Amino acid sequence: MFYKSIYNLKFVVLFLIISSCNQSPNVISKKLNVGWEFKSVQDSIWMKASVPGTVHTDLMANGIIEDSFYRLNEKNQQWIDKQDWEYKTTFLVDEHLLKKDKIELNFEGLDTYANVYVNDSLILKTENMFIGYTTDCKQYLKEGNNELKILFDSPIKIGLKKRAKLGYQLPNAVNDQSENGGLGKKQVSIFNRKAGYHFGWDWGPRLVSSGVWQDVNLNAWDKASISNVHIQQKKLSSETANLLADIKIEATESFETPLLIKVDSELIYEKKIELKKGINNIKIPFNIDSPELWWTNGLGNQKLYTISVELKKWKQTLAVNSNKIGLKTLKVVQEKDTVGESFYFELNGVPVFMKGANYIPQDVFLSRVSVKDYEETIQNMVDANFNMIRVWGGGIYEKEIFYDLCDKNGILVWQDFMFACAMFPGDEAFLENVKKEAEYNVKRLRNHTSIALWCGNNENLTAWKNWGWIPQTLNSQGQEVVDKVWKGYTDVFHEILPEVVEEFDNDTFYWASSPTSARGVDATLTSGDYHYWGVWGQKSPFSTLNEFIPRFMSEYGFQSFPEFESVKKFTVEEDWDIYSEVMKSHQRHFSGNQNIEHYMKPLYKDPKNFESYLYVSQLLQARGMQIAIEAHRRNMPYCMGTLYWQINDCWPVASWSSIDYYGNWKASHYKVKDLYKPIKSMFFKTENEIELHIISDELEEKTAKLKVSVMDFKGVILNTFEKEIEIKPNSSKIYFNNDLVKLVSKYNKFNIFIFAELVGLENNVFDESIYFFEMPNKLELTKPTIDITVLKTSSKKVVVEVKADVLVKDICFTAPFSGRFSNNYFDMIPNKKYKIEFISEEELSPKKLKENLEILSLIDTY
Repeated sequence: MFYKSIYNLKFVVLFLIISSCNQSPNVISKKLNVGWEFKSVQDSIWMKASVPGTVHTDLMANGIIEDSFYRLNEKNQQWIDKQDWEYKTTFLVDEHLLKKDKIELNFEGLDTYANVYVNDSLILKTENMFIGYTTDCKQYLKEGNNELKILFDSPIKIGLKKRAKLGYQLPNAVNDQSENGGLGKKQVSIFNRKAGYHFGWDWGPRLVSSGVWQDVNLNAWDKASISNVHIQQKKLSSETANLLADIKIEATESFETPLLIKVDSELIYEKKIELKKGINNIKIPFNIDSPELWWTNGLGNQKLYTISVELKKWKQTLAVNSNKIGLKTLKVVQEKDTVGESFYFELNGVPVFMKGANYIPQDVFLSRVSVKDYEETIQNMVDANFNMIRVWGGGIYEKEIFYDLCDKNGILVWQDFMFACAMFPGDEAFLENVKKEAEYNVKRLRNHTSIALWCGNNENLTAWKNWGWIPQTLNSQGQEVVDKVWKGYTDVFHEILPEVVEEFDNDTFYWASSPTSARGVDATLTSGDYHYWGVWGQKSPFSTLNEFIPRFMSEYGFQSFPEFESVKKFTVEEDWDIYSEVMKSHQRHFSGNQNIEHYMKPLYKDPKNFESYLYVSQLLQARGMQIAIEAHRRNMPYCMGTLYWQINDCWPVASWSSIDYYGNWKASHYKVKDLYKPIKSMFFKTENEIELHIISDELEEKTAKLKVSVMDFKGVILNTFEKEIEIKPNSSKIYFNNDLVKLVSKYNKFNIFIFAELVGLENNVFDESIYFFEMPNKLELTKPTIDITVLKTSSKKVVVEVKADVLVKDICFTAPFSGRFSNNYFDMIPNKKYKIEFISEEELSPKKLKENLEILSLIDTY
């Protein structure tokens, strides 16, 4: 994905702009991201390096290795993580900067074991990828050129030493792949505070890199610096918001200074304060009158107030710290009821059904993820009607821009701490490292309005209880080790992490493990959150998705392949078979391809070729997702959340993602966009009846006309029903049901369907749903005649008008241009005109689009 690198300059520029918001003339700040070189410690030849960057991307840029994602290249690059690597640069320091009271080096991200030298003096040792480090360096600097050197120790060698030192074996999932590419041997990821997915997962490669993965800054200042501001919301009403600014100031001497607080540039507080030399903690209460509330996507606006804290010295600004804050109340409600205990999010006093997905890092090599990538990823959530995203615990605590965009767009964040699918060490050094990591990231992210929940880990508890780890450990190592392992778990997830959240962000809910029913209690369907993997993992039929309904579903999913154009980017023609070595390497689940075939055979006719197989796999995934999401939404308020696994990929692969690595929406993401609409109708077949449920997330009642038709595949209406309805707010209700036998007894069920429309007051159709009486492989489809008209509406937007004489099942449009269709992979009703926008990143004429437009539907695959 080399195209991502062209946006890195934009990323740097944006960071400079953001940084300048928290600076004053008193501060000198330089980015030390240029002029870097690197080499293996055992080599003598230095090569050009990029910062931010990684060893792997630098080796690619220098032609030492080929693209890690292409074909089988990953397997030949496992030597990289066994070596130690060295990076260096020089930077200029002038007399003016040297005279500053304080000079600091700030490393926003070092991956992972770094020994930092300034002019050959060791000034910092790190052992945690997830922590940013700031260290005094004035005493080591000189006027003129200075050398900054970083030695990265191999995370594999360090991990193996820690593993040997622990003295007992820890159980963990086989996602951590050993250095020879196999599974289950010499697993070291759990000993390193480094992104777990770098070591491999069942959707990702094993590419364990090192490097300076975020910016390096040199900051110098006089007298005082505002190192942290926590804006706490104490009370919120329609009249006023009572807030508290908890301010941390470092001063180089004792002095008196005015402190100012501004809200959206308006001065609301000013007072002289006495600063003592060292760290000063100051708490200032203030109010915002007639506050505008922050709402999630789909429920209202996302008003963000810019709150600035400033220190003055005469007319000069000594220091400034700005944060964008939304005002809201958010509670996780757990109340006993007749079946168990609720688990839902209440925003501004309103129960909100959470719609979203799980999110993994967007690339194995994190420095390649650009501002544009972040913007597109969050926009993909907004466009698909998300209101929540879960940042999964095997990746990273995301960069600031991710949360900024979630704040801006109304996406709540379920934030895992970085622990997944394993038991972890419990020694003192590890626990202290974890505590520092938690404190750093909670303090870094707590001002973000989007942070909804802190979760201790992903599946660690359910793995310990249900994956055979207790008997396995007991039989091989005895009760003493079982007790040690469990103590390590409770120390981290029941003591350290909740205590950190309570101390530094006590307004935000802490949840020890996902899934779980309560503290230390395994997951159930009647309380807490749940991960359902019977479908896929145990090959349970799709129908069980209608049976396993929890209070909050935080993981479930189904795999598909990327589209053919994506597959072409990492393969050659000889690889175009799902069981070729290359395609198997880009399918990391041990039975992934077999599982897809298992579910495909009863539902679809055998695809005639490789391209058709990829397409049908996406239809299959979308079908499974539809059954699950409809079950969850239909059963509100018992179930109040659905977060599928997963929205994105970190490399090109067959996976559970709804958007592939190259940013292409799969059929499932288009389906999710429809299923997550604020008001959605959905059919459900009981034993004897077909019900039409209408679900509304809106906060006001809506008047609509419900039209239900039975139609054959040529468009002949066989039966019809119509009535005025009032759609109740924030509810799920049955608005139509009919005896199944009566509906189909006169007709051929292999070529008819039910079609429901919701029509607004202005005669606009704002929702449609279709129900077929048979599986796709039994439908009597016929070859359609499709009429296409292409119209230009703006320089980068083209509208495709399309109509067919018969039913078209799962129509898919593709075009060899950078952009996306507004709708795709949908069923076309006979003789109905559809308008689909193609929004391009380039100038595009209707003629050019029409000439290059390709259409595929289900009948074309067999």
